[in-house]
Amino acid sequence: MYFYTYVLKSKKDNKLYIGSSGDIKTRLKAHNAGEVESTKSRRPLELIYFEACTSKKKAEDRELYFKTGFGRKFLKNRL
Repeated sequence: MYFYTYVLKSKKDNKLYIGSSGDIKTRLKAHNAGEVESTKSRRPLELIYFEACTSKKKAEDRELYFKTGFGRKFLKNRL
């Protein structure tokens, strides 16, 4: 089983949201349905990047990295 670190982009304000999940499709649907408090007001959202990890801990660690200055710079260069 894989766990995912993902980046969503709001079509409303063009800002990014970084998260992790074991089921990326279901999580994206939840974000766009307004079921996630932190993105409810920023819908619609589109998936613009994701990475598969072999453990939940690795996915969560990668999420934390993306939320740092170095991680955001990595994403900016990658996207």
